[in-house]
Amino acid sequence: MAYTFCEKGLVNTCDYRVYVKKDEVPISPFHDIPLFANEGNKIFNMVVEVPRWTNAKMEIATKDPLNPIKQDVKKGKLRFVANVFPHHGYIWNYGALPQTWEDPSHMDESTGCKGDNDPIDVREIGYRVAKRGEVLQVKVLGT
Repeated sequence: MAYTFCEKGLVNTCDYRVYVKKDEVPISPFHDIPLFANEGNKIFNMVVEVPRWTNAKMEIATKDPLNPIKQDVKKGKLRFVANVFPHHGYIWNYGALPQTWEDPSHMDESTGCKGDNDPIDVREIGYRVAKRGEVLQVKVLGT
């Protein structure tokens, strides 16, 4: 399936949004993109929120209509991820697995961590620099 994306507003502002489209129709990257690109081969879809070498902390807006990708805000300020010296921003493409959700009331027995009420986070460690809103096909390493 071919997904495209559309940017609205100015980058690094509270009004900036990235909408995902399928066949030129806006869709929800949270609800309308299947988790699996190829379930038999265990190939997953990943929605890129923070492209490699960038540092604006973006996330799927789970409470907004169509769930666009927008910059995270904390205490009224736009959030940015820390640089990983000597690089700028993340050293990987960072995003989410569609149609997943981390339950904040569930505590993982092995880590003691609870979910963050968002889709499951994923890091794509390949060589490419993806674009915000791009849907990549990825394999999961480990369990």
